[in-house]
Amino acid sequence: MGHALSRQALEQLFTEARTHSHWLDRQVSDDTLNRLYDLMKMGPTSANCCPARILFLRSKEAKERLRPALNEGNVQKTMAAPVTAIIAYDLRFYDYLPRLFPHAPAKEWYEDNTELAAATAFRNGSLQGGYFILAARALGLDCGPMSGFDNEQVDREFFREASEGDSFQQEHCPESHIRSNFLCNLGYGNPELLHPRSPRFEFEEVCKIL
Repeated sequence: MGHALSRQALEQLFTEARTHSHWLDRQVSDDTLNRLYDLMKMGPTSANCCPARILFLRSKEAKERLRPALNEGNVQKTMAAPVTAIIAYDLRFYDYLPRLFPHAPAKEWYEDNTELAAATAFRNGSLQGGYFILAARALGLDCGPMSGFDNEQVDREFFREASEGDSFQQEHCPESHIRSNFLCNLGYGNPELLHPRSPRFEFEEVCKIL
């Protein structure tokens, strides 16, 4: 801890990493997805609230359930990706705070304040989504994060009604507590089909040191 990463590491995480839409025929293992989560979960959140909930869609059947919610321009690349992650957040994250943040009565801060709870869930779930992308890149995966889908349709299909025998939905996705945030395709991208990188702002254009 406390030393700068190597140039190679910074390139893999930031300067040479790209958003991919075309994928090599190479699968992503269960072990890799588990390692991805184990890295992501260590990123900081408010009162360790950890509101992110993730569904990894890998089977053809799961992808077909997602297809109707996708904008037309996102269908082909999503169907071709080895895995598509639904990055979501739990509006009732505070139910778990006695376990995750036991040294303060943190549940009381949110349970009677739906506006604060919703803002906290979305902000910290988005933070965790950023950690997710960096964790994936750190493990050698390429990412294709995207909007361009019907959130309500995704929530209704994957989170609102637990399918019979689906223990994950029944235990972790009560019918109205989970909201999708964004999608992230995962796999090993084809670098030969990348577009030129789009420009970024310079420091002086968007930053100020006071």
